Amino acid sequence: MINVFKIKEMKKLSILFLLVVLSLGGCKKILDVNDDPNRPIDVQESLILPPVELAISDYLYAGNANIILQDWIQSTAPNQPNPGLWNYQAFNVNWDSDWYNAYVVCLNNLQLLDAKATLSGNTNYGAIAKILKAYSLAYATDLWGDIPYSAAFNGTQNLTPVYDKQEDIYKEIQSLLDNAIADVNKDYTIKPGSDDFYYNGDMDAWKKLAYTLKARYYMHLTKAPGYTATAQAALALAALENGMTANADDLKMAYSGGAGSENPWNLTFGPVSTKVLNATFVETLRTRNDPRLTKMVAPAIETGLYTGRRIGSALGNLESYSLGSNYYSGETASTYLMTYTEAEFIKAEATLIVSGAAAAQSIYVDGITNHMNRLGVASSDITSYLAARGTLNQATALQQIIEEKSVANFLSTETYNDWRRTGFPVLTKVDGALSDIPRRAMYPQTELTTNPQPQQTAKITDRVWWDATN
Repeated sequence: MINVFKIKEMKKLSILFLLVVLSLGGCKKILDVNDDPNRPIDVQESLILPPVELAISDYLYAGNANIILQDWIQSTAPNQPNPGLWNYQAFNVNWDSDWYNAYVVCLNNLQLLDAKATLSGNTNYGAIAKILKAYSLAYATDLWGDIPYSAAFNGTQNLTPVYDKQEDIYKEIQSLLDNAIADVNKDYTIKPGSDDFYYNGDMDAWKKLAYTLKARYYMHLTKAPGYTATAQAALALAALENGMTANADDLKMAYSGGAGSENPWNLTFGPVSTKVLNATFVETLRTRNDPRLTKMVAPAIETGLYTGRRIGSALGNLESYSLGSNYYSGETASTYLMTYTEAEFIKAEATLIVSGAAAAQSIYVDGITNHMNRLGVASSDITSYLAARGTLNQATALQQIIEEKSVANFLSTETYNDWRRTGFPVLTKVDGALSDIPRRAMYPQTELTTNPQPQQTAKITDRVWWDATN
């Protein structure tokens, strides 16, 4: 797979990698006079936060692993012949950069930020660190299942930590979010400002995000062993009472555009890449007469038509296929890590489980309408679409909700998580598939080499703990 990432960010992340080096054990001071003023041993929270937020957007939300998942969920396709990751030929080494980015770049520095904020009593930075740590942990465990945490971040430099069970990781995620909410409630006077790329220091927005993420992760466990969909849905609904209430609450990263500041998906669909949109995604919109087709999909340069590529089919001219629209992959487009629209679909599904299709009906319609309004769809087209797909049927309501959620969550890892959890949207494996559709990432080669663990025998067709068959 061609890796289009990410020379552009190296300068922005230079301080981040300095922190990584320091955290992994810099040289101990022998004489104070040998302190190097150009290599600080203490960095303020306001300098740690921005590069970590950028890294989460670039390397987790829009990074290598999600590019692979989007092929597997059939939103995107490379204009390349089989075999490859796209027809499920995967190797452990394919995931090395994702593990590094999740642990060294993101989680390690979030741990530093949290520790620094705790030491200084700066509870707002501590809250943000915990929320982003929960987000990053969820990203990692949803990819790999059991992962190191308790032995990896316990204050010792343990280079061979054992793996925690995924169920315990999920408990830690909820604990981090609860503790973050408690930190925000302490109302510490010092707040981030422009160093907070996501919310510019708006702690009410961070608090709403924490509650909404709680709902997202409760719903991940609707089929987990020992959990019930009804209980998880009730927990999600309770969390959403304090969650996002408007599009202004979205967790997103804005990009200014131009060389070095592009939205990462702009590079993924860029001229040095072979990535295009998948025929499954494009044809789904066309078949439903979905007015979002022209808003989410760019017409092919060569033909002016909306055309996706089916993986495994004969290669065509790269310019004969559609790319993502400017809304999602323009130079100045934002990345949407968590949105109010997603929260509406979470609420619709949870309400369906607890109270049935009739109770979920209006919430489902609100989710569709909100996403279409975001894209600038005409009100008459919204009305026509809702006339065809806006009524939930009790027998098919879950499928309807998740299908619409997958459109609204275009390019998000949540579409893959929902497919594993619910079976929707319905997919068939690609032409020339070497296995069934993968259900997880493989553990990276770097871990197999430096930290052997029993879980590392997992294959891409194995299920993570919460991806139960019941």
